[in-house]
Amino acid sequence: MAANSRLTVAVHVLVWMALVRGRGRDVVTSEQIADSVNTNPVVIRRCLGELRRAGLVDVRHGAGAGWRLIREPESIPLSEVRRAVETEPLFGLHRGEPNQRCPIGAGIRPALEQVYGEVEEAARRALESTSIADVLRETLAPGER
Repeated sequence: MAANSRLTVAVHVLVWMALVRGRGRDVVTSEQIADSVNTNPVVIRRCLGELRRAGLVDVRHGAGAGWRLIREPESIPLSEVRRAVETEPLFGLHRGEPNQRCPIGAGIRPALEQVYGEVEEAARRALESTSIADVLRETLAPGER
């Protein structure tokens, strides 16, 4: 199974936008962002659409068109970014009902629901305590800070 990178891409997008905003450029294009992420601008536009619906970015049409960060990077916790781009829990249970006549099949869901719930809560707390500004600070090399 491949890992889902939607959160990683969304954080990359927002951190890059925070960097260029801090350097005096408010509006950027999906092509410019895609160059940093090293992906197709269509992927970035999809991500930006989700971030726009969450109230993190906005789009400007017409002359000087592009995307802009509409909140301060310090005010955007990674938990909010995750909610914008991820609808699924970190871990999923069996799609079908396990065999209830089997001692493992009968008890696996409740056991895993408890563990997965604890993991989700720990992840939520960690993401809540880290902002886009925090990631930007950690990302930049000491000479660029």
